[in-house]
Amino acid sequence: MSFRVLRSRHSLLTAFAALLVLSSACNKSVDEPTQGGFKPAAAAPEPPGPTKLETTDEAVGTGKEAKSGDKVRVHYTGTLMSGKKFDSSRDRGEPFEFTLGKGEVIKGWDQGVVGMKVGGKRKLVIPFDLAYGEAGSPPNIPPKAALKFDVELVEVK
Repeated sequence: MSFRVLRSRHSLLTAFAALLVLSSACNKSVDEPTQGGFKPAAAAPEPPGPTKLETTDEAVGTGKEAKSGDKVRVHYTGTLMSGKKFDSSRDRGEPFEFTLGKGEVIKGWDQGVVGMKVGGKRKLVIPFDLAYGEAGSPPNIPPKAALKFDVELVEVK
């Protein structure tokens, strides 16, 4: 091989290496500023919840006691651990009806409403595995979200 061919290959390799360096510098992503010069922060993850169901009676009712297999009507307000409300029967003006222990509702409700008496008010703090689990219930309930409910037992049928 002649010196001229080697020198030509060396120049070609150098040019190719320079091209690679320049192209990689051009591909770097740059965060585009938004209005005001800052990007909005990503939504903060939900705070972790309990590892087991927590119940607190705010008021003990004086009516009939709810047991597994009973059809019950409740008023409720559900919030994420952050306090963000995601649902409320009170907002709709109509109690919610379901049969206890039949899997018609999340497990935390089947377990947490049992033993309440009509007129009673109870706070439930439900771990994610007794709520909507790994998947959550988009768009209002994120994955692995523990939930809080204020429940009032209106009727046992």
